[in-house]
Amino acid sequence: MRKLIIASIAAAAFSLTACSEKAKEETSEAGAAVADDAAAAGDAVAAGAADAADATADAAKDGADAVVGAADKAGNAVEGTVNAAGDAAAKAGDKIKEETAKAEANDKK
Repeated sequence: MRKLIIASIAAAAFSLTACSEKAKEETSEAGAAVADDAAAAGDAVAAGAADAADATADAAKDGADAVVGAADKAGNAVEGTVNAAGDAAAKAGDKIKEETAKAEANDKK
């Protein structure tokens, strides 16, 4: 009977060892799969961040170009206004000179 109990214990121990090895292997495979998934997610986040940075840089450049264009247009508008005001002042000066000359001629009569 003693031999039967020892044989049963040995068989049980062998079963547990085989089961334990299989569990270790499956756990290792699952760990590798999780690591691969985490790496893929990290790569996706990095790619998304790079794309966002590129889009932000492009938008900033476009905004800067728009500001330069608007400043250029504003400068042209101010220059046009100044020129128009100068022309109007010159015409007014000419008109004053002309009217003054007429008034002086009438005074002499």
